[in-house]
Amino acid sequence: MKVTIFGLLIITLFSLYNHAGEKKIYSWKDKNGVLVFSDTPKPGAIEVKLTSQVLSMPTTDTRILNETKPTTIKPFKIEIASPENEQTVRENSGSVYVNTRVLPRFESDFKVQLFVDGIAHAKPSETNTFALRNVDRGEHSLQVKLFDPKGKLIAVSPISIFFMHRQSAL
Repeated sequence: MKVTIFGLLIITLFSLYNHAGEKKIYSWKDKNGVLVFSDTPKPGAIEVKLTSQVLSMPTTDTRILNETKPTTIKPFKIEIASPENEQTVRENSGSVYVNTRVLPRFESDFKVQLFVDGIAHAKPSETNTFALRNVDRGEHSLQVKLFDPKGKLIAVSPISIFFMHRQSAL
């Protein structure tokens, strides 16, 4: 008899536990046409069937997100790509195109300034190609300087020499 009462008690508890876990949800549209969800049924409400899946994810160590790495300043290098050092340029009009190369790469807002025979050719510009016009015959030196967006000098090229050959006026 005790076993039967104990068995009935356990069955009753399990049925109450399962019944308490099942919540019913109803949905309907109100007078304004808005969809409403509730656990209390209204006339014309439809029961919504829910499926529940327990999702668990392992915890992740987020300490790496708080680490601040020191910013490394890239060492920039600038050089004159053309004309090559000690190259002879044969151009009767005296035109020379100077191309520069920035390593690791030319970034936006950087400025380059060209110096011809030690004198600034123009103000610093955002281009790395320059056109020289009516260059006199003879030996000329070229040098370029690289400036960051704040105007700070960050690289200077070695001096490059080129020779301009033009026909003589005689």
